[in-house]
Amino acid sequence: MQALTNRSKVVSDKKMTFLEWIYIPAILKGMSITLRHFFKKKATISYPEQKREFSKVYRGQHVLKRDDEGRERCTACGLCAVACPAEAITMVAAERKPGEEHLYREEKYASIYEINMLRCIFCGDCEEACPKEAIFLTDRIVASEYKRAPFVYGKDILVEPLDLNLRIDVSARQTESLLKFKQNKRFAHNK
Repeated sequence: MQALTNRSKVVSDKKMTFLEWIYIPAILKGMSITLRHFFKKKATISYPEQKREFSKVYRGQHVLKRDDEGRERCTACGLCAVACPAEAITMVAAERKPGEEHLYREEKYASIYEINMLRCIFCGDCEEACPKEAIFLTDRIVASEYKRAPFVYGKDILVEPLDLNLRIDVSARQTESLLKFKQNKRFAHNK
């Protein structure tokens, strides 16, 4: 019969020595590794008291941004939901009624906008897909819960507050190339 590959090896049935047979060298090697790790600096921290420094581009909890006048940027185009590989974003579009111009930028807005944080993989594709720069991932950590229902975040949690002092700064997440792109007048559709 012909061999399937030319990388075959001949296995030898070599007899073990007495030390190999009683596994003492293997046990001592394992214990030396354990003792080395025992005296190393611990990587754990006491979380509530100490906070670990995150990268500038850390992807945490989502936020739906407002414009300078306090209106919601999201126009319920659905591109973030289509771009989401985990299908964690759902939204229902509605039309703006007369008198609501101070709440929404465009005629169409998201009346319901939900992100299932248990499904979200924090990839940032929703952030990249949004043409209105309405959704960003922040440096905030998603809080833990004991039940599944609180992990479906609605607009009450996602939309940033009206107060300018309480707004979330996402400028650290924007790269130099993105800031150059935004300075080009030809592409200034979000102002």
